[in-house]
Amino acid sequence: MAKKRCLTTVLIRGLMCIVVGIILWFFPVPLGIRPEAWHLLAIFVATIAGFILQPLPIGAVAIIACTASVILHVLKPGQALAGFSNTTIWLIVSAFMFAEGFIKTGLGRRIAYLLLKKFGSSTLRVAYVMSAADFIIAPFTPSNTARGGGIIFPIVRSICSTIGAEPGQKENQRTGAFLIYSSYCAVITSACIFLTGASNNALAVSLAKSLFNITITWSDWFIACIFPGLFLALFTPWLLYKIINPELKDTPKTKSLAAEHLKKMGKMSLSEKMLCIIFFAALLLWATASLHGINSAFVALLGLSAMLAVHILEWDDVLQQKNAWDALIWMGVLVNMAAYLAKFGLMKYLARTIGISLAGTSWMLMLIILAIVYVYLHYGLASNSAHIMALFAAFSTILIAAGAPALGVLIVFSVLANSCSFLTHYGCGVTPIFFNANFMSQGKWWKIGFLMSTLHIIVWLLIGLPWMKFVGFF
Repeated sequence: MAKKRCLTTVLIRGLMCIVVGIILWFFPVPLGIRPEAWHLLAIFVATIAGFILQPLPIGAVAIIACTASVILHVLKPGQALAGFSNTTIWLIVSAFMFAEGFIKTGLGRRIAYLLLKKFGSSTLRVAYVMSAADFIIAPFTPSNTARGGGIIFPIVRSICSTIGAEPGQKENQRTGAFLIYSSYCAVITSACIFLTGASNNALAVSLAKSLFNITITWSDWFIACIFPGLFLALFTPWLLYKIINPELKDTPKTKSLAAEHLKKMGKMSLSEKMLCIIFFAALLLWATASLHGINSAFVALLGLSAMLAVHILEWDDVLQQKNAWDALIWMGVLVNMAAYLAKFGLMKYLARTIGISLAGTSWMLMLIILAIVYVYLHYGLASNSAHIMALFAAFSTILIAAGAPALGVLIVFSVLANSCSFLTHYGCGVTPIFFNANFMSQGKWWKIGFLMSTLHIIVWLLIGLPWMKFVGFF
């Protein structure tokens, strides 16, 4: 019966997506829009509905949408497959491979334990150490699940056990909650700071290029986000420390735990040393892109090539990165459809129409209102990528048409698609891992999450935008 109900649910969700597409397809085409643009919009909207409702995995939905665009004579075969040459998507694919290198060699864990051994003498310090460890690892781990679930969470969970904080026990319960939640916040904050800190960032950047012809490089993102991001990284653990008020203030056992784990790991392996060299070389090349002109994606592919050449990774490791290849498929299809919507003139039509209707309205007030709506709509979503697909283009178009600085708007909405993860215990892929540690009730998680999301809105609007203007982004 359960399987039958599950199949029924899948069929209903699938039919809902198809019906949405059919209704839009046969709706009278507005004056000024080309028929092929309208029909592609119908497929695009049906695809987004499929990504949200997920009658099938999103990769499968993307393949169906790509095929439909050709079968229905909306795009030519070459046009339908053009998205797979998108360099930003390949940047993220390569960064997934870097994440595997950090996990496979143990370098990610070593970095965290080294920091804990030196600075982990108090509960608040441990929180800052985990934040610093995630910050160091984040540029090369675009999967929050891989970084947070594979590196950060196991370490902080071990620390909780070592200091006597276990779920379901009254003793040190708030201490465990503080350490777990502050580490989770670090993962999300790092995703805001680095373009390669989360896969959905690449989706937003690709849409910015496809829809608005605005290129956001790795260094552009970093420069725009580093100051407000560091403010959040420094302020959040202190704020959570005051809100949660952990029972334990001093944690000397943490330093001994870290020393014990480092002793078990032994000296740095040759693979770890080589990965460090590749890591810093890639960072240097990304930061100096304006000097040498090498595309960011090919810097990442160069790093991947080096890891393969020195056997940090084997080809089988690359083939087994299902999340990377899944991202390549659905991002390639979705971004390509968005690009052709722009090429067919739909975005210009929307911008012109919206711009006329909003004449005289303050873009700053609109940005505040739309940012609040943009973030809190995530209560109904469980995927940051789905959030961007559903809202990013529309909200950005409205603001840019009203005269808001395009680059500032695009980066703010890209970042807030990470910030909204705090709202629920299913906010993004990594959230359930930390929530299921069971140190915090769902109600408390939601209350603190609401506060964290609100803090991010305030910081990115009141600090982030002025900072971007200061560094000359608009």
